[in-house]
Amino acid sequence: MKLAGKVILVTGGARGMGENHVRRLLAEGARVAFSDVDVARGEQLAAALGREVRFFPHDVRREEDWKRVIEETCQVFGGLDGLVNNAGILSRGSILEETLDSLRAVYEVNVFGAWLGIRAAVPVLEARGGGSIVNVASQVAVRGWVDYSVYGSSKWAIRGLTRHLALELAAKGIRVNAVLPGAVVGTGLLDGRLDEERLEAVRRSIPLGRFVTRDEVSSLVIHLLSDEAASITGSELLIDGGASI
Repeated sequence: MKLAGKVILVTGGARGMGENHVRRLLAEGARVAFSDVDVARGEQLAAALGREVRFFPHDVRREEDWKRVIEETCQVFGGLDGLVNNAGILSRGSILEETLDSLRAVYEVNVFGAWLGIRAAVPVLEARGGGSIVNVASQVAVRGWVDYSVYGSSKWAIRGLTRHLALELAAKGIRVNAVLPGAVVGTGLLDGRLDEERLEAVRRSIPLGRFVTRDEVSSLVIHLLSDEAASITGSELLIDGGASI
């Protein structure tokens, strides 16, 4: 029960990695608010998980949505102790295939959404005496990948956001860290995008010889949200089986 008594907000929590975070946070004793644009799926999940969970429809690109979700979380649970900026979208293509619209779409969710969320959360985290923010980046934020200039550069931006805000918010007792997952099956981002032959080639390229699991990523998120990580801020933690070595 590493998170007993803590209130945590997870964006993009209706499915995939976000859903796993919600379930695991709840199991660790947290009261969990989660948000998503997929309202039907979010409401269904919240109904299945019980009283210590609340779902809020939420477009992370909209500042007014952030204000509403933070306010309603505090009304329901009495405050906020942690934020997981998990919502994200993927775009893959060469520089000639991608468009300015696809660049804007990815940055609005992956970067602007995280920045808006942190700004909205800071006053309520500070009011609780501090807290923890976990930004979900990716292994593509530490090395170059062909056909990932849009998505990859958005995750590089998350690394910069994490570093700068960790320094800026330290005096308020707010820690800011990033997790950088490698290839994770069962998240919706990887599944269905590669055929079995390509998936096997990716697996063989990982030094540990296997894909990362959702539970492994959730465990790392839980650690960063917990008091066990009280001295960890500004960190970028790779969890990719050694693929970025």
